[in-house]
Amino acid sequence: MLHTKLSFLKNSDRNKYLIDGILFTVLLGFFFMFLYKGTTELGYNWQWFRIPDFIYTYTDGRFNPGPLLLGLGVTLKISGISFVLTFIIGLGTAILRLSNSFVGNALARIYLETIRNTPLLIQLFFIYFVIAPILDISGFWSAVIALSFFEGAYASEIFRAGITSIDKGQWEAAYSLGGSKKFGYLNVILPQAIPRIAPPLAGQAISLVKDSALVSTVAIYDLTMQGQSIISETFMTFEIWFTVAAIYLCITLLMSWTLDNLALRFKSRW
Repeated sequence: MLHTKLSFLKNSDRNKYLIDGILFTVLLGFFFMFLYKGTTELGYNWQWFRIPDFIYTYTDGRFNPGPLLLGLGVTLKISGISFVLTFIIGLGTAILRLSNSFVGNALARIYLETIRNTPLLIQLFFIYFVIAPILDISGFWSAVIALSFFEGAYASEIFRAGITSIDKGQWEAAYSLGGSKKFGYLNVILPQAIPRIAPPLAGQAISLVKDSALVSTVAIYDLTMQGQSIISETFMTFEIWFTVAAIYLCITLLMSWTLDNLALRFKSRW
């Protein structure tokens, strides 16, 4: 009886996924049909056969990355460095928010309210056009700084929620061992908090990759900027934007899968 019930549940799950897959395929088909009809009426000339050359070329036995692949490299480099800084800024701000220091708490609040209540694009322009010329910072690092401070503000709330979710008795245990507050954070609190906040931090990392598309507005040749440059030369608007979107989708899905698996490993260890 139990075996029959389990088989029924498995079959129902399979049927559910099958129906979802069919519905998704139908909707996707309607979307492309609508797009094809609209572009045909506009007299648009599709040139999908040219797309591979903008990703890579293989000549004289050598692999040569195309502009889109080069732009993807810049996007990943900016996102990777920014995420490391986001982690540091987020953790530092969360600790200041939870500290007994009036000055530290006030500075953290001012930073959070300023960042969360102004658009990322304005922050990027301010750093690039105002701060960068004064401090002689390159466009690349201007973008990294803007993204890091923006994402760090949201990451700090994730860290703060994770730290406050730990039972207060854990602090008492750390102090009973003769440890300082630093000892408590490093050896007791954070090892328990990080596995809990791994999923939302993963989401923040994915958000960072998508937000990095804005760096194209300050003449950084990331994936988005390379796409715009190709379109201005070839007028392949739909093909290029669909390809750029597909690359972003593949990267974020791969990141999501990888980070989800890492989060599960963290949970199993702790």
